[in-house]
Amino acid sequence: MSLQVKDKLQGLRGDVFGGMTAAVVALPLSLAFGVASGLGAIEGLYGAIVVGMLAALLGGSKTQISGPTAPLSVAMSVVVVDYADGDITKALAIVALAGLIQVLMGALRLGTYVAYTPYSVVSGFTSAVGVIIIVVQVLPLLGTEVALGGALTSLRAWPDAVDNIDPSALVLGLATLAVCIFWPNRLKKVLPPSVAALIIGSLLGVLWLKDAPIIGEVPTGLPDVQMPEIPLSDLAGAMPAAITLALLGSINSLLTAMVADSLTRQTHNPNRELMGVGAANVVVSLIGGVPGAGATSCTVANARAGGRSRVSGVLCASILLALVLGLGRYVDSIPHAVLAAILIKIGFDIIDWRYLACIHKIQWDNLVVLMLTLGLAVVSDLVVAVAVGLIAAAMTSARQIESLELQTVVSTPLLDMTFLADDEDDDDDPLSGLSLDLDDDADPFAARCGLLSLRGSFTVASSIKLFGTMSTDIAEHEVVIIDFSETVHIDDSAALVVGQLIDAALAENTQVIIKSLSGANAETLKVLGSLRNIPEDQFVDELDEARGIARRLLDA
Repeated sequence: MSLQVKDKLQGLRGDVFGGMTAAVVALPLSLAFGVASGLGAIEGLYGAIVVGMLAALLGGSKTQISGPTAPLSVAMSVVVVDYADGDITKALAIVALAGLIQVLMGALRLGTYVAYTPYSVVSGFTSAVGVIIIVVQVLPLLGTEVALGGALTSLRAWPDAVDNIDPSALVLGLATLAVCIFWPNRLKKVLPPSVAALIIGSLLGVLWLKDAPIIGEVPTGLPDVQMPEIPLSDLAGAMPAAITLALLGSINSLLTAMVADSLTRQTHNPNRELMGVGAANVVVSLIGGVPGAGATSCTVANARAGGRSRVSGVLCASILLALVLGLGRYVDSIPHAVLAAILIKIGFDIIDWRYLACIHKIQWDNLVVLMLTLGLAVVSDLVVAVAVGLIAAAMTSARQIESLELQTVVSTPLLDMTFLADDEDDDDDPLSGLSLDLDDDADPFAARCGLLSLRGSFTVASSIKLFGTMSTDIAEHEVVIIDFSETVHIDDSAALVVGQLIDAALAENTQVIIKSLSGANAETLKVLGSLRNIPEDQFVDELDEARGIARRLLDA
């Protein structure tokens, strides 16, 4: 057997084991996330099958396993209650719209930029999802139905749930939770804790604690295809929810793809990944399934078991499909408390404890963004939290960029005794001349000329304070040389400020010389008319040229 054939067989073996392992992990999680989303347990499996299959075939990562995830499930429950008013058809239309947005983002090659979402927003959102899952799932753990409407609604229902505890449900839930927490490490490679908890908890419910509420009858076989509809009048109200779902799913998928790359030493295509998972979410909306993204736990399980190609993802979805076709009679006996316990453990694990442990050390503006995102997600909803968190993060980032950009503005007074003197001693150094060609009563320490160097990049972040910083220095001189030799980039906002600055200087009879302006920066300034009042002969490339023009302007 040739080495090449042997490598292929070894790779196929790894993909088979990876796909099977991922399917074992995905089964209980999909059921639990389906319940958490408000769509149903079997709908979670539908989502795992469709999203898992299409994302494996069309996505940009060879080893990522996709399906329902905790963030998207919680976000979906918010969409169903708050944005669709309980109308599942309308909620699925929002899912389809989110999928189309993801496809568009990939087509526009925005995949790289989605990963730039500040970590304070990601951490606040992730921790909020964990808190919401725990708060909401306490009710079925106690034997009460889930209270739709988010964390606050569930908190209000806690007192009644405590007064009417179902002992069977509570025992089942605590036993399942104990299995999740204390499952031996040596058995985790053979049977993941969530699967073991699902099996043990369900067996306890079927054989002993039969009074606990169960999922009940679920449909088997393939789902019906139906076109989701949303009235045109509701489109504007649905758009924020769709954008948030698309953004959350994109961040989820791309971050998980990065995890897969680190485990397999491969490289994913972020734009193709967005298009693949977006198309999958459009299709899953047609069958009423839960939307999905890159599932980190399943992806890690696949990679560690040897999965290295798209075969593992396709196999995982195929195994789940085979289970769905004959699984309904077994799924309906699973107690709600068992799934609630599994979700509570998941919620605890996805809280960003590592970042929260450093909360007293992080910068205060990042802390504000973190707490704002986390707080709004819990007391309001995830859609509002992410939107406000991104805006707050952009504002704090702009503030930091402003400080960095203003530090690169260097103002240098040019003494008359050196800059305006005749340079007969050293032709190579324009600032070395010492013989003065000035009036005898002139102040040798006067600096009628100034050099203003704009180094680095200047954007909208610093444009407001740029005027105040530069105008103060310009007012001290009769001639100012604005040096663009080390300017990397000027955006429109900063370019307009430079124009205002020049106009203000000329109004105060301060002459302006432009030095070393070229390329894209010159084009930006000229297109916006920022240099319209500067004569052509006051554009120079070298400081020697600026010296001669400055003498002429001062003499005039």
